[in-house]
Amino acid sequence: MAKENNDSPLAQRPVNPDVAAFVEAARKAPAPLASGRGRLIFALDATMSRQATWDLAQSLQARMFQVAADLGGLDVQLVYFRGLNECRASKFVSGGQGLSDLMSKIEVRGGATQIGKVLGHARDEARRARVGALVFVGDAMEESIEGLLATAGQLAIAGVKAFMFQEGDDPNASRAFQEIARLTGGAYGAFDASAAHRLEGLLRAAAAYAAGGRAGLEAQALKEDAARLLLRQMR
Repeated sequence: MAKENNDSPLAQRPVNPDVAAFVEAARKAPAPLASGRGRLIFALDATMSRQATWDLAQSLQARMFQVAADLGGLDVQLVYFRGLNECRASKFVSGGQGLSDLMSKIEVRGGATQIGKVLGHARDEARRARVGALVFVGDAMEESIEGLLATAGQLAIAGVKAFMFQEGDDPNASRAFQEIARLTGGAYGAFDASAAHRLEGLLRAAAAYAAGGRAGLEAQALKEDAARLLLRQMR
């Protein structure tokens, strides 16, 4: 996908001041409960450039359940987008094998990003029942950043923290992912597809938060650098 340099209009454009109200509301939103089963939405860019990371995420996602099992368990919903206008969500599954089976049936396809749909879906799910966290893994952002941040603000009010994990260094994606994480009170992390341990650590840390709240993430931070990175960012 084409990349823009740091002098692009998008990189220079200030964040809409209206989002300040969302930030304040997000600070007052309740964190997920530290007991009982957590719910996590695991969202992936399944466009053609994602093949390597899709395969990597499929091999690593079971580790999320292993961490969460010690904190009361975790139900995970898979959300993905691909093609020109395809964005789908699975039911919530309670075991690593169930999620692996779902992912194994999906092939990547060309297309543009649909991050706004992912954020909107997570917001709507949280309005129906508590969602501990949204985890998104992608490498690009090809949408209006103002629209994304407006929806991120709504997600924050719904009480969902977004963990935005970026492969590569596309500057537009970096700025958008970091702002989405900031507005929701979540966290941002970057990784290289050749470093599987980095993504693995980020996924485990996000699962610890979704299953056990801040206390769960703090416990994970005692063991792992990735968890400490996310914890330092979170409000």
